[in-house]
Amino acid sequence: MKIYTKTGDKGTTGLFGGKRVSKDDIRIEAYGTLDEVNSFLGQLNASFEIKEYNLLLLKVQNRLFDMGSHLASDPEKNVLPSGIGEEDIYELEKAMDNMESFLPPLKNFILPGGHPVVAMAHICRTVCRRAERRVISLHSISPADENIIRFLNRLSDFLFVFSRFLSFQFNVPEVIWSSGSKN
Repeated sequence: MKIYTKTGDKGTTGLFGGKRVSKDDIRIEAYGTLDEVNSFLGQLNASFEIKEYNLLLLKVQNRLFDMGSHLASDPEKNVLPSGIGEEDIYELEKAMDNMESFLPPLKNFILPGGHPVVAMAHICRTVCRRAERRVISLHSISPADENIIRFLNRLSDFLFVFSRFLSFQFNVPEVIWSSGSKN
């Protein structure tokens, strides 16, 4: 089977179910941004070795793919399930609680940086926030599984805490924001 079909050469793509839509449709933007998050998470996951978190990120990547399949479904036909349940959201919350038990209380805003892997976690977080915004835009005109929005919100929180945890694991100081008015 060839990867190219040439059916998208005029700026449209097919949803699961056969419907064709413009490649700049908000549905395509939403699941395309999930794909971006997934790609960045793959890079992040390949950048460190903490087995518990490598496995969790791999699971998250699989859930993101499930969500993308759900969003790529024609809402007027059979919609593929999102694959997201309460247990997925709880797992992120539990991981955050565990990581925060090792971290000092947050007293300042922090900036991405300090270590390449920490910066990559922040990139994942910000792209995840963008994906959340795109899914919310889609949801406002074509309802999608609300657990996707909840999961993305929790995932971006997780990635923030994870960036702090990585700083702790790599023994690098967090980069503290210094307001321009203080410089």
